[in-house]
Amino acid sequence: MNFSTRITETSTNGYSPSELTDYDVDSLQFELAKTEDEIQTLRQVLVDKEKHAADIRRQLGMSPLSNVKQNLSKGWHEVQTSAPFLTASATLEDVRHSDVYVRTRDGLSHAGQVTSSALSNMGVVIARRLAEMSALPLPSPARTLSHTMSVPTMRHSSTFKSFEEMVGNVKDKVTGGGDTSGFERGSSRHST
Repeated sequence: MNFSTRITETSTNGYSPSELTDYDVDSLQFELAKTEDEIQTLRQVLVDKEKHAADIRRQLGMSPLSNVKQNLSKGWHEVQTSAPFLTASATLEDVRHSDVYVRTRDGLSHAGQVTSSALSNMGVVIARRLAEMSALPLPSPARTLSHTMSVPTMRHSSTFKSFEEMVGNVKDKVTGGGDTSGFERGSSRHST
């Protein structure tokens, strides 16, 4: 084709369409259509290959998650063995042994101990103050709980008997007792 020589002869910014002949334009349009068709074919082939690879992975029992895990593991291994990582690790190791790092670590450790001690002392003071406050008399008189009914009298009340029969029925159902007529058994229990 003669348009390739024309392209090289033009400036580095390209050439104007007015410089192309009709034959050159037709050739370029044909070449563009052919290239776009090849791109579409390659995309379709790539999609088919990806489907085939996914089917093979599925047959091998490899899930997408295992693929991600494997890629991450491989990537992390590559990072750990890379020269920048090894250099950074060596530098950090040097920093750990430096005087500044040791003094900073010791200073922070001491500050933590002092803070812990202060908080502990504050806890003791608060606990002591709460104990003192609980010993103070309440502004209103203390109320005492008193029963309006004695326990033996309560035991023979209809409410207590009904509750006792319900508990007996539930117990029999849980333990698999044979007699489910709780009322009769409950009254025989009271008569004994």
